[in-house]
Amino acid sequence: MTTVSSPLAGRAVGLDQVPDPVFSGAMVGPGTAVDPLREQTDAVSPVDGVIVSLHPHAFVVVDDEGHGVLTHLGVDTVQLNGEGFELLAAKGDSVVRGQGIVRWNPASVEAAGKSPVCPVIALEATGAALSEVIDAGDIVAGDTLFNWK
Repeated sequence: MTTVSSPLAGRAVGLDQVPDPVFSGAMVGPGTAVDPLREQTDAVSPVDGVIVSLHPHAFVVVDDEGHGVLTHLGVDTVQLNGEGFELLAAKGDSVVRGQGIVRWNPASVEAAGKSPVCPVIALEATGAALSEVIDAGDIVAGDTLFNWK
């Protein structure tokens, strides 16, 4: 089983609170979302694994069980063309849970007219594969968001 940790501090809100139908409808996959604190912060790896995809606004880490976890920093943030995001790791890097991957400021994203809410998605999973999904309450980076069988 894979335990997926929060990549950010803030408030767990659940996918249905993500202002994007692709995420809120779980079309990318099941998971939950984090409404981050509005301050510069490092988005950290939610699992131990290898970074298989890395963009300024999103990254995917695959663990030893082959579970890929997508962290998407805000909604429609690809339109910011990387502005306000600083990569702290590289595609292909082995990372540990809690290691910084992207530095960003959710307040700047919000000021640019984008939602800073961050979906954390279990790629190629079914909703039934997830348990103990956290979709409410304050969280800190490293708190468990869900377990993946």
